[in-house]
Amino acid sequence: MTTKGLEAASYELGRPLTEMGSTARGAGSSGATHPMAVNETVIAMLRPKPDLRLLTREPAEAKAAAQAAVNAPAGIGTIASYATEVPLPATGTWGAPGKGGVQADIVLTAPQDGIPLLFIEVDNCHETAEEIAAKLLKYSRFFKRQIKDTDGKDKPMWRTRWMARVAERGEAPHPPVLIVFNHIGARDPNRTVPRLQELTRPLWAGEPADGFSSYDRKIPIIATGLRNLREHGPNGPVFLRFGRTHMQPLRDAIGNPRRDAALARRAERARAQQAEYKEQLRRAAEQKRAEREAARPACAGCGTKFDNDRWQTTRLSPAPGYRWDPTLCEPCEAKTVAAADQAERDRLEAEAAATAEKARGWRSRFRPGQAP
Repeated sequence: MTTKGLEAASYELGRPLTEMGSTARGAGSSGATHPMAVNETVIAMLRPKPDLRLLTREPAEAKAAAQAAVNAPAGIGTIASYATEVPLPATGTWGAPGKGGVQADIVLTAPQDGIPLLFIEVDNCHETAEEIAAKLLKYSRFFKRQIKDTDGKDKPMWRTRWMARVAERGEAPHPPVLIVFNHIGARDPNRTVPRLQELTRPLWAGEPADGFSSYDRKIPIIATGLRNLREHGPNGPVFLRFGRTHMQPLRDAIGNPRRDAALARRAERARAQQAEYKEQLRRAAEQKRAEREAARPACAGCGTKFDNDRWQTTRLSPAPGYRWDPTLCEPCEAKTVAAADQAERDRLEAEAAATAEKARGWRSRFRPGQAP
């Protein structure tokens, strides 16, 4: 883009001019093949949908092509999700990069579409595998660079600008890099890719883990062709992850399905073990309740099981002067105590009557005028 074009893009997108990339220097002499390939890559990834209302006067063939584009699977992100010609400084600062860094052709940030961060390199098949490998090595240097963040703690420099998946269960892979081959040069991508995989193996090769490969501090490197990308989009199985033998959609190629499946199995086993443990606790508590109920005493009078309060009361010593029967429930105890009280009253009344009768007899014997 020209300087005016960059200013216009900055105004339309509401982003700083420094994020709009750089001018197309040398476009006149080179035909701007690389900037055009970068633009085509963005369009192939974005897959914009045409407005059919604006095509009412267009030929039937154009309408059919537009309808096919509308019906095709959606792309990734919006135009604001893509930034071009972004410096990745291995030394220096964001604004003033030093030597040893690299400039990403495209940086895609579309977390809403499952792609939080993706770096894209476009090659017109003019570079050798060694030249591309050297560029990927600069990516590795940039990803490893640590700087102090606003909290005073060291963290990877790229994390101070972009968000991505944080370290999870001991694995913190670097952001993925997608290489898009536009076969207009003399070099054959089918030969370049195997050689490139061999040269960059230390950067992307995972370590064997429990049923999967761990890519801790490794770069997921993916390759595709621009022609396939235009035809199938990011959802098509046209992406080759270095180290794998089959083509995948972009999200699968970036991810680690075997690891996800293994972790899912582990989580399922953990859930099953937790459920079994809870079931064991439930059975033990149920058995304890059953044993307690079997030991619960019953009233010797009516046979009713004691409630918890009564059971607890029977284990305590009664208050002084309080009459009770620990073998009876409260109603039966009340009746028993009432009957005992009534019997005591009857006994006392009988004794009082007998005493009164004796007293009357003695008084009659010692009345005046009667002989002894």
